[in-house]
Amino acid sequence: MTELTRPAAPAAHPRPVVEMTDVSISFPGVKALDGVSFRMFPGEVHSLMGENGAGKSTLIKALTGVYQIDSGSIVLDGAPVSFRGPADAQNAGISTVYQEVNLLPNLSVAENIMLGREPRRFGAIDGRRMRRTAKTVLEGLGLDVDPGSLLGSHSLAIQQLIAIARAINIDARVLILDEPTSSLDADEVAELFRIIRSLKDDGVAILFVSHFLDQVYEIADRLTVFRNGRFVGEYLTPDLLRIDLVQKMIGKELTTLEDLEQRVQEAEAEGADATVFVRARGIGRRGSVSPVDITIHEGEIVGFAGLLGSGRTEVARLLGGIDRSDSGQLTLAGKPTRLRTPRQALTRRIAFSSENRRSEGIVDELTVRDNIVLALQADRGWFRPIPKKRQDELAQSYIQALNIRPANPDAIVRNLSGGNQQKVLLARWLAVAPRLLILDEPTRGIDIGAKAEIQKLVFSLAENGMSVVYISAELEEVLRLSHRIVVMRDRQKVADLDNDDLSVDSLLALIADGGADDAPAGTLVSSPSADDRPGAPS
Repeated sequence: MTELTRPAAPAAHPRPVVEMTDVSISFPGVKALDGVSFRMFPGEVHSLMGENGAGKSTLIKALTGVYQIDSGSIVLDGAPVSFRGPADAQNAGISTVYQEVNLLPNLSVAENIMLGREPRRFGAIDGRRMRRTAKTVLEGLGLDVDPGSLLGSHSLAIQQLIAIARAINIDARVLILDEPTSSLDADEVAELFRIIRSLKDDGVAILFVSHFLDQVYEIADRLTVFRNGRFVGEYLTPDLLRIDLVQKMIGKELTTLEDLEQRVQEAEAEGADATVFVRARGIGRRGSVSPVDITIHEGEIVGFAGLLGSGRTEVARLLGGIDRSDSGQLTLAGKPTRLRTPRQALTRRIAFSSENRRSEGIVDELTVRDNIVLALQADRGWFRPIPKKRQDELAQSYIQALNIRPANPDAIVRNLSGGNQQKVLLARWLAVAPRLLILDEPTRGIDIGAKAEIQKLVFSLAENGMSVVYISAELEEVLRLSHRIVVMRDRQKVADLDNDDLSVDSLLALIADGGADDAPAGTLVSSPSADDRPGAPS
């Protein structure tokens, strides 16, 4: 049983509406939740905090009946419960609104609010009564929306609020909001928070899941932190400094590669006059990341630091042509460039290795050889197949250079370990001889030996002139490898720092507080103003 040190219950509600105790859930080869505990009180906004893989989504799915727990207990209003599916949880008063609005845009607002619970008269749906009920629900939330209007005619923000209206129409005692603000602007977030506070005043317990620290600290009364599937602690929001929260979420898993750190320092001293390969000015994407400036020199490793959802991956995707920037200007080797597709980026020798190794990286039913030559074949065109002999030469060369095991080009990639799958993915991108290699979480989920090999390889590539963008949730890894570090927070760049006597604590301060007074002097930057962006009036 997990020992818990928790803040006292609110005086008005001494008993939790939800209490999960010593809950564990395992999947093949993975313990997703390991004896965790969690509770929510009526009339409180509670934020569940943790990095990717911390167990947040698994806990929510356990609470809403999507997953069955292996051990532990779930108590609702003092009574033990065991939900066989989401319908059971909803009938018990637990409702969820997901990041992606899962309503039907081709139906009316009223039809979406009452879907599956339509009032009937003489066996047919009573449309008048349905619209009247929906109007009452909307007015209760202070929303002036025509219940007869088509859902698809409204903005995403209004659709999100209508999803909440549907959720509370079942007399919800617990409302779960999973990343509800990810696509909203500041005014829309303010309207959502108004409704959350109104529901809170009505006694609804609200679970608010977000990666935006500013929003969490504005709306949440209580925080629970998970890390690696385990309970870290429960805290009253005003009692936990942001930097302490970030430290608890990330933890510290230090590895020692002193020789590599020394090589980074020596390269920094020698590379001050390196040629600029990438110069991005004011690139951004509405609803994804605010406009940022990024400069990357030849042979330079630029680390991106920040929490999940900070915008670090979103900027990398713009640089890699995965997503299209709708502002600013990108220059490669001094030439203005527009990247509209990953194929265009690859043609310009920019390779992007996704953090989603399984879904966006390896093709697990193909062989090691097939995976290695995949990008090179795509670059050549499918009507110009690479000769089998050349494929074998490439595969054997990279298997040896990267120490891929087993050393068999015909091995099916899904049968390899995570570390060796990552090496195969690296081999694929190295085969196209990139000038810029973008690596998003290249060492996540692999053993320490493979991690060290990949880190040393990355630095060797930079020593030979390749530019690298390196993203990792492990700040020690970013510090160890990078010549320069870009810090992202709440979809904005808050700092651009030379890696000169930086520490984990100084990075944590920037990640937690952005422009905090205790950040390293002379390193803070802001996103470009309209007057600083290309094309702005002089």
